[in-house]
Amino acid sequence: MQLRMTNQREMILRELNKSKEHLSADELYERVRKRMPRISLATVYRNLEILSEAGIIRKLEISGRQKRFDSEVVEHDHIYCVQCHRIENIQIDKREMKVPTQEAVKGYTITGCRLEVTGLCPKCQQKISKTKKKNEKGDVVMGCGCKNDGLTDDQKQVLEAMAQCNGPCASKDIASATGLETKAVSCRITALKKKGYVQSPVRCKYEITSEGKTAIKA
Repeated sequence: MQLRMTNQREMILRELNKSKEHLSADELYERVRKRMPRISLATVYRNLEILSEAGIIRKLEISGRQKRFDSEVVEHDHIYCVQCHRIENIQIDKREMKVPTQEAVKGYTITGCRLEVTGLCPKCQQKISKTKKKNEKGDVVMGCGCKNDGLTDDQKQVLEAMAQCNGPCASKDIASATGLETKAVSCRITALKKKGYVQSPVRCKYEITSEGKTAIKA
């Protein structure tokens, strides 16, 4: 059955192709809604899942982080920066890799293989180097390389509310706990995700990361 290409799907594909990056659903939503203001985040999530299931795009699930999407469907591997969460394509020669024995895979039928490479990208290496120099001068620096004053009161309030949640929580739950408007909470979450303090393991739901827990204690 051929997938019907709606205006929404065409716009999502266009933005993903144009970016040449491995964008999350939230990042794509911010780009798409500039051209389609009435589109919802849930609609972007749903269409990305449909497009990936149809093999038109690839869905990347790396280190338990927020899902990313790749417009390049030809088989290739990725390298992931553990600091800024950037993902880039890499080419790995797998010809000399040993295929696991039937005993080793415990009776499973192998359908594919994913090799995950992690590290620090050149930009993050430079930031860490600069942070170490600043730290030697007595500046208060957090483990992520950001100064402690980089967290606003509202952002800290959102993180504290997430820390109290038993698992992933929705924006409206955080808004109810903090007294902030839902739109304001969404803006704070977007900023916190860029800092690596928040992740979205479930569609339209969010939870605090270990880095975020460290930030509110600092």
